[in-house]
Amino acid sequence: MSFTFSKEERLCSRQLIERLYSEGHRLMAYPYSVQWMVVRDSSDSSIPCQVLIVAPKRKFHHAVDRNRVRRLTRECYRLRKQHLYDFLNMHGISIVFSMVYIHNEIMPFQQLGHKMDKLLDALEKEIMATL
Repeated sequence: MSFTFSKEERLCSRQLIERLYSEGHRLMAYPYSVQWMVVRDSSDSSIPCQVLIVAPKRKFHHAVDRNRVRRLTRECYRLRKQHLYDFLNMHGISIVFSMVYIHNEIMPFQQLGHKMDKLLDALEKEIMATL
């Protein structure tokens, strides 16, 4: 089990991001708003999902706060992603998703960890409902 968050796991493709926001499904898992989509034409099958993490400038005016939110979110996801990866590999699908932090204040790391567990469980249920 690898607790890394490599470059291949980050969603960087502008075309794929545009497609995600135009065709993807939406899920609210407070303090995150999640947009997700199943990808059929995945270029790298060893990576079951790619993630985009967003901290909006409208909520956090200072860059240091946006960076902190993104850093905490990445760390929570990195530690809890293995269960999602096992689920996706078991069903043989690949997804892309974005997590937009919608809360007005920065939550403590432990609290974000519990929220991330609920978010990933809800994402799995949504994926199963669409299959």
